[in-house]
Amino acid sequence: KFIMNSILKNSVLFLVTILFFWKAQAIDFPNRPVKIIVPFAPGGTLDVTARLIAVKLHDLWGQAVIVENRLGGNGAIGAEYVVRSPADGYTLMYNGTLIVVTQQLQKVNFDILKDLVGVVQPVIYYHVLGVSAKLGVNNLNELIDLAKKQPGHLNYGSGGMGSSLHLYMERLKSLTKVDIAHIPYKGSAPAMQALMSGEVDMVFDTSFSMIPLVRSGRVKPIVVSGDKRLESLPNVPTMESYFPSLNEEPGWHGIFAPSATPKPVIFKIANDVKAIVTSPDMINRFKEMEFQSTGTGPEVFGENIKRDFDTWGKLIRENNIHSD
Repeated sequence: KFIMNSILKNSVLFLVTILFFWKAQAIDFPNRPVKIIVPFAPGGTLDVTARLIAVKLHDLWGQAVIVENRLGGNGAIGAEYVVRSPADGYTLMYNGTLIVVTQQLQKVNFDILKDLVGVVQPVIYYHVLGVSAKLGVNNLNELIDLAKKQPGHLNYGSGGMGSSLHLYMERLKSLTKVDIAHIPYKGSAPAMQALMSGEVDMVFDTSFSMIPLVRSGRVKPIVVSGDKRLESLPNVPTMESYFPSLNEEPGWHGIFAPSATPKPVIFKIANDVKAIVTSPDMINRFKEMEFQSTGTGPEVFGENIKRDFDTWGKLIRENNIHSD
């Protein structure tokens, strides 16, 4: 009995110590500069959004929040740097949905499901399939009919093998069983330029990138990813209206940390970022960029990561997709 009481007492003491340590970390965090790694070039939507959030975090925390671009390996270089960093919340990563497929497209030195934890999902966004006005189609059914009449004749542009532009279009091809040739470019911008010039027949890009082209009159939007119409494109039907069983989720931006980062630190970052992105001024700022503020916390965000890992992984395997 004495031994059992001693063990119980020591166990309770140990748990109290751990809880106190975690609480202290959460209270003290951050007490020095925080670094946010963006694994892509400056000026893109990931970079711009990360910097908007970083400025607000600096104001809230009273500590420098530095955004650092670490390019290479389709985002893998930056992710690997964060994985190797101390798990203390002072080195984070800001990345998009495609982080879940990086290791399924190429060899990398990390596992998104084991080595990183999704801290918070600040925003979501949608993709739009835009076709050249010269193509003469007005909706998705007309596009599919035309593609079936001329197998391999139509083409689409993407930002490269394994980019979101590539994967969204390959999924559409899988759903409709049509043969549309793929023309990869080095990034979204040249793919969109090719669409504007008529070099390619269609591109499936984010609404942020697509809407200016639509307003020019040279590109026609015919379908939106997701289950609801966009406020900026109210007359464009959704993918789920054509494929009810698709159960499609939006794209997202997320903040990640090494998986061993203490939970109190993770929840503090998540709560602070949520407060920032759901403030009226940031909601309006993101709306201008065709983003919807969410601030989804680590539990639900973790489920979203696993769901998208499985969904896109299945498409990649079934269609033998790989990165450049």
